[in-house]
Amino acid sequence: MKIPALNLRLTFLVVFVFTFILNAQESAQETSITVRAKAKDAKFIGTSMGGARIIIKDAATGEILAKGITSGSTGNTEKIMKQPRERRQSITDTGTAGFTAQLSIKKPVFVTVEAYGPLNSAGAGVMSSTQLWLLPGKDITGDGLVLEIPGFAVDILSPQTHETVAGEGIIEIKANIVLMCGCPVTDNGLWDANQYELKAVISNDEDKIVKEIPLKTGAKSSTFLAEIELEKGVYEIMVYAFDPATGNTGLDKTHIIVK
Repeated sequence: MKIPALNLRLTFLVVFVFTFILNAQESAQETSITVRAKAKDAKFIGTSMGGARIIIKDAATGEILAKGITSGSTGNTEKIMKQPRERRQSITDTGTAGFTAQLSIKKPVFVTVEAYGPLNSAGAGVMSSTQLWLLPGKDITGDGLVLEIPGFAVDILSPQTHETVAGEGIIEIKANIVLMCGCPVTDNGLWDANQYELKAVISNDEDKIVKEIPLKTGAKSSTFLAEIELEKGVYEIMVYAFDPATGNTGLDKTHIIVK
């Protein structure tokens, strides 16, 4: 029995269309996602603080789909910190720090996105993460996905770790304290030192607190000082910052030997 030519052509056409649809469904689509790391109560973590490391992973398998480091400026202070913000109003511009990943995906994928930073202050770095669906061809750009990084970056400048100091005389404690984006902490500034609790806590080798003293503003921006006298022994010096309004915290430690 012969199949009519018309029916044969129709059969081939149906097969061709069905195959085309399947191939179109299975073909990967380029999909962009911009990820930014924003310091809590401050600006974006960018090049000035070494950026934040961004990792995008398949939540089901753990496969890393993209990774990189945010770069660019901390953003527009007026727009981010001072102007009232309406719904869906952007707080970034083309120079604001971020990382844009170009993914090639065939179907929706549920991802975990991690931001770790700031990278220039390893002792202060923290990780923030979230999860979301990425859809083929559906870009997430503009402000993009913004992950909040809480805390202060606290760095004890002196005394140095394991430094041996004379037991007679004054020992100076000096620390640099900034927001996670590097934004300065100053008296009566936008990030006002007077609104924060900045202290040095000194413990002996029995883990007993022997002194707890507030830090005072130094001559340089974001630099804070205290002076102590200690007896002979081994001590841990801990400097912390706390903002009671936002819950931001930061801490650094060092150890010294007094002879």
